[in-house]
Amino acid sequence: MNVDIIAVPYDSGLRATRMGRGPDHLLALGIAEQLQALGNEVHVRHVEPPADVFPSEIRMALELQRAVALAVTDAAQRGVFPLVLSGNCNIAVGILAAIRAVRGRSPAVCWFDAHADFNTPESTIGGFLDGMAVSMLTGHCWRGLTAQVPGFEAVPEAQVLMLGARDIDPLERELLERSSIRIAARPAQPGAEVDAIIAAAGAPDLYLHLDLDALDVSEGRANGYAVTGGLSRSDLFAAIDAIGSRGAIRAVAITAYDPECDRGGGIGRIAIEAASRIVAATHARN
Repeated sequence: MNVDIIAVPYDSGLRATRMGRGPDHLLALGIAEQLQALGNEVHVRHVEPPADVFPSEIRMALELQRAVALAVTDAAQRGVFPLVLSGNCNIAVGILAAIRAVRGRSPAVCWFDAHADFNTPESTIGGFLDGMAVSMLTGHCWRGLTAQVPGFEAVPEAQVLMLGARDIDPLERELLERSSIRIAARPAQPGAEVDAIIAAAGAPDLYLHLDLDALDVSEGRANGYAVTGGLSRSDLFAAIDAIGSRGAIRAVAITAYDPECDRGGGIGRIAIEAASRIVAATHARN
């Protein structure tokens, strides 16, 4: 299978800083070579904002979302599988815009993350833009900005499934409880819940989002936000297999990896193996 690895080495508008180091570190660990060894043709491209953009966090997020939307659209239109490596999670706005532009509808979303990312500017207590990523996807905030991403339309809440969410702010939890978003009761066995979001989407198209702090800290620390109570390596792989058997994964993002926190390198190795399993599942289904 042909794979485009789309690297977005930014965290909060800063290049190659903190989680922005993750994409190039995964490339250095051999993620492209591992996919090639499995028989895939792999091309790597880096996404950068326009050179004249002042590097404020919000403006940089918008420009990177727009650039990713174009890169993923280009890959999908050529029949190439897009694998995005990103520092931040809100890059998903661009990926979902691209899937909608190519497929004609928004996909179901499987969102692996220790955090719900369902804050808004009014509910957040940390002020972290990435903690609003799912709210952006579902049209609850920053609508004027996301409207500037080519092809983007808000995803209905009923098409979103969270796996591994456990570190949730109090006001964010209230918003989540009033929503139609599903939270997997047993993240390693999400079959029925994946079927439900596919039914809500009206098609088996899936976007798989893997924030690596969905993994438990016993496997390693993906970033400075990692907390206990997460998925084991085997839990994650079982969930990926279940998702891939039920729907067509149209794109995947692996995000929020700070190699400085991953002292033993365990999270990096899991990320590469997860990418291999996702690509293999997609190839088998195709």
